[in-house]
Amino acid sequence: MDYNWVMVIDTTQAVRIKTIVAENGELHLRGPFRAGDHVEVIVLADPIIVDGNHYPLQGTDYSFPDSFSSVVENDWDAMQ
Repeated sequence: MDYNWVMVIDTTQAVRIKTIVAENGELHLRGPFRAGDHVEVIVLADPIIVDGNHYPLQGTDYSFPDSFSSVVENDWDAMQ
């Protein structure tokens, strides 16, 4: 069973293989390796993509009525 999706070889001789963890938790890797080759394996989980609107106010109208007037100190919670 081959779960490998993409294999990229860059100029540093690194190989990136994206795969899916099997139901039993095992990873199966196939690559440009020969029996007896020494390799280092680093496993990184893909970032979790959260569905939802990251910018809920994007595209909404806004205005600054009297934008050059001073702010009243009583309106600031930090001043109390």
